[in-house]
Amino acid sequence: MGKSTGRKVMKNEEGDNCDPWWWLVHRNIGASFLCIAVFAFLVRVAVSFHPYSGAGNPPKYGDYEAQRHWMEITLNLPAKEWYHNSTTNDLNYWGLDYPPLTAYQSYVHGLFLRTFHPESVSLFTSQGHESYFGKLLMRWTVLSSDILFLFPAVFCFVVVCYTGHGRGCRSDIAWLIAMILLNPCQILIDHGHFQYNCISLGLTIGAVAAILSDKDLVACVLFSLALNHKQMSTYFAPAFFSHLLGKCLRRQNPIFEVSKLGLVVVGTFAIVWWPYLHSMDTFLGVLHRLAPFDRGLYEDYVANFWCTTSVLIKWKKLFTIKSLKFLSFWATILTCLPSMIQQIWSPSHRGFLYGLLNSSFSFYLFSFQVHEKSILLPLLPASLLALEEPFHFRALFVLFYLLYYVPGGREDARKMQSSSTLKSLMISFLVLCSLFLHLIYITLQPPEKYPFLFEAVIMLLCFSQFILLTVYTNAKQWMLLKHSTLMDKDKKLV
Repeated sequence: MGKSTGRKVMKNEEGDNCDPWWWLVHRNIGASFLCIAVFAFLVRVAVSFHPYSGAGNPPKYGDYEAQRHWMEITLNLPAKEWYHNSTTNDLNYWGLDYPPLTAYQSYVHGLFLRTFHPESVSLFTSQGHESYFGKLLMRWTVLSSDILFLFPAVFCFVVVCYTGHGRGCRSDIAWLIAMILLNPCQILIDHGHFQYNCISLGLTIGAVAAILSDKDLVACVLFSLALNHKQMSTYFAPAFFSHLLGKCLRRQNPIFEVSKLGLVVVGTFAIVWWPYLHSMDTFLGVLHRLAPFDRGLYEDYVANFWCTTSVLIKWKKLFTIKSLKFLSFWATILTCLPSMIQQIWSPSHRGFLYGLLNSSFSFYLFSFQVHEKSILLPLLPASLLALEEPFHFRALFVLFYLLYYVPGGREDARKMQSSSTLKSLMISFLVLCSLFLHLIYITLQPPEKYPFLFEAVIMLLCFSQFILLTVYTNAKQWMLLKHSTLMDKDKKLV
């Protein structure tokens, strides 16, 4: 009797440990998340007080004016005219170039602005509107988007990923939350430069959490919404596709499982695109707006393959746009392929997270027309994997790296450093190089003959690090396959 009672007690304790609410309360994760979230919100508010790029600079006034103008257009014109060039909607003046969900978001935020400050979104007369109250309302739309989409998604990810797994101590999980919510790139781009990347990133994190909790249909809906908010979410598409396909192929009726997921994706897209499905010309017109081929192969000084190698190979002069589209397409596909094959062959949750990083790096390094803000895409899975790869991924966040390894800041820091001395030295060297280059960039003037020399050197350093990291993470993802094979052999022996 005593033995059976003991077993029941152990089962109850394990069951309690798997309960999210027990886990949040007894490990104080909920309190940690709340404190970090409040601090992250205050940081965003502080950044919002500073001027945005393009302020007071006619004729386009920066990204603030782009977002405000989209609110103006979506409020005052019917949906079928949002992407159509006309006398009332000049697409050369900040024309909509994001999928329909961004347009719907602009409409909702426009309603908020019209309620409190109608002149800021009135048709024609509001162009270049930069009143203090209008800016304040716009800032609050970005802050509220962060609170409604990114913050809850991060909370769900942490709960799903660490509840009942016994992985990660409380301080580790708190650091992970901080690294995601206090990502300096996302804060500066959304709240300094003025954008709404937090919505698509939040939807993507929600989709990842759904995958990790085996709610594949929910994941399909959330990721489809992310794709329909920002087309750059396509960076993650190979990872989602290969992981879900790999899972479906291992079930009793693979064709039914694939069809079920496909119907959910098609249904979600159909609902979002409904206003544009009644006419083929309208539909193709929207698609044309979403394809940035007219902007060229890359933005200046983005640390990807095309921009970095353009110092030696003048891609834009030697090749036509059509040829460059072909080259970039196959370069992206081929570099994504190893990661996709691994997940189709042996899908796993850890492999999926590495797949997200590898596919996003493939797109960032080799796809057509990479924007500087696209670094947010690889940074997302890198931060989600921070506890798996503390040296490599925390190096992406110098601020956190320096704070994380202060004396007494982490009990097992010395153990980790002693076991990975080479990695530690390499990352310390790269961090010091980055800091040194930025100090030079801030304090010294470049030679007159080479006015962009410092930018080019920083780009080269970043590109070399991205290439090394991509090779390492692809190898690490395939090593998971070896680990799962060994586990299967152990099970057979038992």
